[in-house]
Amino acid sequence: MSVMNMIQALNSAHKVLMERDPATVVLGEDVGYFGGVFRVTEGLQKQFGKSRAFDAPISEGGIMGVAIGMAAYGLKPIAEIQFADYIYPGFDQIVSEAARMRYRSAGEWSLPMVIRSPYGGGIFGGQTHSQSPEALFAHVAGIKTVIPSNPYDAKGLLIAAAEDPDPVLFFEPKRIYNGPFDGYYERPVTPWAKHPAAEVPDGHYTVPLGKAAIARAGEEVTILAYGTMVHVAIATAEANGVDAEVIDLRSIVPVDIEAIETSVKKTGRCVVLHEATRTAGFGAELAALVQERCFYHLEAPVARVTGWDTPYPHSMEWAYFPGPVRLGLALKKTLED
Repeated sequence: MSVMNMIQALNSAHKVLMERDPATVVLGEDVGYFGGVFRVTEGLQKQFGKSRAFDAPISEGGIMGVAIGMAAYGLKPIAEIQFADYIYPGFDQIVSEAARMRYRSAGEWSLPMVIRSPYGGGIFGGQTHSQSPEALFAHVAGIKTVIPSNPYDAKGLLIAAAEDPDPVLFFEPKRIYNGPFDGYYERPVTPWAKHPAAEVPDGHYTVPLGKAAIARAGEEVTILAYGTMVHVAIATAEANGVDAEVIDLRSIVPVDIEAIETSVKKTGRCVVLHEATRTAGFGAELAALVQERCFYHLEAPVARVTGWDTPYPHSMEWAYFPGPVRLGLALKKTLED
């Protein structure tokens, strides 16, 4: 075991995968010599060579096209999109080609590929470096969407994603990339941001896709969250003295509906928490699933705490960010209904 933050855990996952399987390659903007803008791929090119960890032009559509071709012909690419906000030029390739290949070939072809990307806010990136587009991909049949909340899960989920025969979108919450934060990122309203590093096995292990975790056990209300919001949920529940059960979804496609149903039927109340915009966010799907499966157990309407339906603001980031204040108010209302 080693103590790692999420960046180090993801880097370790890359090394494990590349050591075990020579077909695994890494590509993306600045992922080679530079080691990625957040250093997730640091040292890979030096260890495995330029043919297995290489830089790509600033062309997300090109990166996706090359990765799809590699996966179709026997390689196992892990492609990095430098920020999730930049993934849109590659959207057509992902949706029309990667997601459809198994279906259109009647199962003859599959595409074992991972698309990694830092996502979400909390680092003052503004409107073009802070978006959370996970719901767009959750809507597309044929691809899985994974979002870890801690270093242990990050490594195990990335290895599982790379070993999956189908395409996986792997969004990495950059707010909790580095574990403890320095004074520049810290704000008095976000004490939960001091997320520690964790013990992570050095070798190969997997965390199954589509299996949620109980991040905090409780009896009064269920909070459904993923990524950074898992830590917001735990800290808010404890600060407000609420006996909340926090479910870390880990994957939103496939989603662990059994874990959700079990928890909500136990508590009778549910709050959905995510950073993405509210309208048509994945929280709406979660609320619908809870209503369909747990209606007769609910003691209050399902609540949603989300980002606003606006571009991500730079100067008012903490007003946009669905933090402890807004979640605390939602919990209070849900418990009083």
